[in-house]
Amino acid sequence: MTTSPKRRPVCLEWLTLGYTLLTSLLILIYRDELTDPRPLLTGRAFIVGTMVLLYAIYRLRPMGVTLFLRYLFPLTLLGYWYPDTYEFCQLLPNLDHIFASAEAALFGFQPSITFSQALPQKVWSELFHMGYEAYYLLIALTVLHPLAGRMRLFERTAFIVLGSFFLYYLIYLFLPVAGPQYYFEAVGFDAIEAGHFPALGDYFRTHTALAPSPGPEGFFRSLVESTQAGGERPTAAFPSSHVGVSTVLLMLLWRDRRPLAYVALPFYVFLCGATVYIQAHYLIDVLGGWLSAVAFYYACSAVYARCFAATNPFGLTPSAHSSTPHTL
Repeated sequence: MTTSPKRRPVCLEWLTLGYTLLTSLLILIYRDELTDPRPLLTGRAFIVGTMVLLYAIYRLRPMGVTLFLRYLFPLTLLGYWYPDTYEFCQLLPNLDHIFASAEAALFGFQPSITFSQALPQKVWSELFHMGYEAYYLLIALTVLHPLAGRMRLFERTAFIVLGSFFLYYLIYLFLPVAGPQYYFEAVGFDAIEAGHFPALGDYFRTHTALAPSPGPEGFFRSLVESTQAGGERPTAAFPSSHVGVSTVLLMLLWRDRRPLAYVALPFYVFLCGATVYIQAHYLIDVLGGWLSAVAFYYACSAVYARCFAATNPFGLTPSAHSSTPHTL
């Protein structure tokens, strides 16, 4: 006997409620140290209130559209939660000097500087910047493609993607690494190349200037700079969520819609390279992104299978939502 979402949250609502509750408790604990905790609490109250409203609308009009809105709303909040991590991690001393030192010790140079210097031509700059910007399209492609008749797959895919994002955000709350764009700009590129990696303490709590993206002027370079100017913060460098989440996306496509995985693969390759090329991440951030992606994919898959796979929120018969996808 399957259960109905009429009387309890759906899986994405559970994830969002859990993350909202946890971060609300952190706000209350550190309210005297945060710059202004009131907007953070107000935002969370709005989020919970909107989910309650969508739940009430669904109870009044239980149909596919109102159910889909309950799944869609938590996904639209990803842009809200990311800069939110900056407010928390700035309570701790910055750790970029450790990561820059590790890069120098491991590789003998700074890959995020050397990579763009080795490929300064406009064609390479535009390809890597295109790959970086393709991140958002890959998310939409992976999450939304099952809507064409495979609603059970949509739920599972959305849960794994949102769950992976929240796991990365939890790390970023307590790991204050800004990335080369911020750290190198603050210290000075000449000092970095000379091997000086000073600790900056709480510098990024009041300074948010980032270095210009490398490469000649171009459409995709300008697009990336505009995107970063609107939502980027000195936070969330390790592990790279761009690399980690895009790896999760590719794993999902490879399992469930392999032709789309082949289409996404070139963009994925340039995206991973772009994180270092545009100096958004250290190379060890990319390695951390790959390793964490595998762990998060299987962890979220296991939680979904254990806690939500038996539910039937879309009212499908077994034959209507069963599938035999490729195994990963």
